[in-house]
Amino acid sequence: MEQHLYEPVHDEFRDLCRRFLTREAVPHHERWEADGIVDRQVWRAAGAAGLLGPDVDPEYGGGGQRDFRFNAVLDEEIVAAGCTGLGFGLHNDVVGPYLTELTTGDQRKRWLPGFCSGDLVTAVAMSEPGAGSDLAGIRTTAVRDGDSLVLNGQKTFITNGEMADLVIVVAKTAPDQGAHGVSLVVVENGTPGFSRGRRLAKVGLKANDTAELFFDDCRVPAENLIGTENHGFYHLMANLPRERLSIAVVAVAACEKLLALTIEYARSREAFGRPIGRFQHNRFLLAELDTEVTIARTFVNHCVTEFNAGRLSVTDAAKAKWWTTELQTRVADRCVQLHGGYGFMAEYPVAKAWLDSRVQTIYGGTTEIMKEIIGRGLGL
Repeated sequence: MEQHLYEPVHDEFRDLCRRFLTREAVPHHERWEADGIVDRQVWRAAGAAGLLGPDVDPEYGGGGQRDFRFNAVLDEEIVAAGCTGLGFGLHNDVVGPYLTELTTGDQRKRWLPGFCSGDLVTAVAMSEPGAGSDLAGIRTTAVRDGDSLVLNGQKTFITNGEMADLVIVVAKTAPDQGAHGVSLVVVENGTPGFSRGRRLAKVGLKANDTAELFFDDCRVPAENLIGTENHGFYHLMANLPRERLSIAVVAVAACEKLLALTIEYARSREAFGRPIGRFQHNRFLLAELDTEVTIARTFVNHCVTEFNAGRLSVTDAAKAKWWTTELQTRVADRCVQLHGGYGFMAEYPVAKAWLDSRVQTIYGGTTEIMKEIIGRGLGL
């Protein structure tokens, strides 16, 4: 499909991303998957290449481009290269806005240069063993004690969690106020009382480190609180549409890659004396998937445009997130089926893409939660 979302400057950035991934990530990704974590050096290399903090002000080393299309290009190229272990999307698309929009001048000077150079890998710690999509149900607390905040609690499923130097922790600073007593606190690597548990063994995204985090009388300076105290829930709600848009961008890019791989396979793989793509059932199936992916791409591009204009609604972000990720799992499943036995072999990219796709309907808010958001928007 001819895209009208990107301009020549984005095409130039896409070439930069492709060259970087070909040089710095693709040759190492198989080893990273075996290790369960990427090399630290790839973060610094990404910073040097200008891939981190594209919308951070240049005075801190960022790209100064308040244009989500640059984020989308990098997300798409990481998927196209099969380098799903890289946590750059979480760093740029999710954590970035908290550090640029909710911080003081001193905080920005402390953290943003390292954020852009790759010397500070970041994470955001929301989920807990007993609280995922229900952020109001978190149990981690941050109690003020003089000039400090003392954190106690546990987080799980934290992307970049093992490698992170800076973690934005969602904690209750006024536990008796429910969602109205949540704050965002930055915990830095090496802080006494902050520890990491085991590296979680996942079904897919094997090179992307995911960890448990523990806070045991973890004392951080009160000045590490970002945004407004007890308004963390509202800060989270304001930034979740961007996170969900990022996930939708990845989902559509994954669909497009899966479809391209499978169409090529259907042209070359023969059964009963002809390419399998010549069988009407297979041809119709691919036609259906191609149509749905084109529609998904059109809507996601629209959402990117709306986001850049400051108009992307919570409801539309939820629509994009659930629809594209459910489509991704369906496309992955059908493409594995069309590959036959080869689709079940780990050496085939379609098998890896199938495994990597499954979590997309879960993190960033499950499909069920997205439908709840949309339903409430209908006044139901």
